[in-house]
Amino acid sequence: MSAAVHLGFIGTGLMGRPMVLRLLAAGYPVSVWNRSAAKLEPLLSEGALAQSSPAAVARAADIVMMCVTDQGAAGEVLFGPDGVAAGGAAGKLVVDFSSIAPASAREFAGRLERECGMGMVDAPVSGGTRGAEQGTLAIMAGGRPEHIERVRPVIAHLAQRFTRMGEAGAGQVTKLCNQVIVGSLLPVIAEAVRLAEAAGVDANSLPGALQGGFADSLPLQVFGARMAARNFDPPLGSVAIMLKDLENAATVAKQTGVPLPMAHCAAELYRLLVAQGRAEHEPSALVELLEGKRA
Repeated sequence: MSAAVHLGFIGTGLMGRPMVLRLLAAGYPVSVWNRSAAKLEPLLSEGALAQSSPAAVARAADIVMMCVTDQGAAGEVLFGPDGVAAGGAAGKLVVDFSSIAPASAREFAGRLERECGMGMVDAPVSGGTRGAEQGTLAIMAGGRPEHIERVRPVIAHLAQRFTRMGEAGAGQVTKLCNQVIVGSLLPVIAEAVRLAEAAGVDANSLPGALQGGFADSLPLQVFGARMAARNFDPPLGSVAIMLKDLENAATVAKQTGVPLPMAHCAAELYRLLVAQGRAEHEPSALVELLEGKRA
């Protein structure tokens, strides 16, 4: 199959780069574009094909994948001057790995179909850069069943789990549920680390001591260890992106009448970090916030 399907990928940052490398290793031809062209260099040396614009990627590829920061960036890539829609055609698909507002995902899917006949799958991911490198992401998808089944063999190289959650936008709603859980859990982990430290317990031993018990989780093992060691390099995500996701969740909650008290409290902590100039820091910076350390 890989020889017959030409892929495109737009957005080759922390998540996009390892995903493209896995697709290249699987034998797919992959055309790439990134706003910062320098980020393409490691991919070109592995066989990726540079294109001059998102429209050029869409002309070259059967399936265009994208992973950008937010709905504003996604809208620009899809419908801006020389965007994907300008190079799209019926029979081609867009798979958007970005985390964006569900309403935007629905709007983009409808607009792509009207303007150029392309189908769209919203497919936000969970699992971080480690999952992207190892091909063990969890991907939650919204879109037509036939579109999702068409891309499933490709996604198999990127994810251990690829689940259709419903029509357009359903993948994004599911990702917001994921972020409500993770975004609320990280401040709690930071509190536990600070409590251990202040009480004279080795916080570096906390994740191992709790492993396998009811308090255990992947965020505890990954972020708890980083918080205890104050080692945030390389960064795993950013405060700004987490806050963006929790704000999108708050919008859906308001529309549906669902209270989100824990997520609201967590969002205020991330907003405080942003106010301190830590928007691009990873969320582990919460532990420094709790000890009164400023940026």
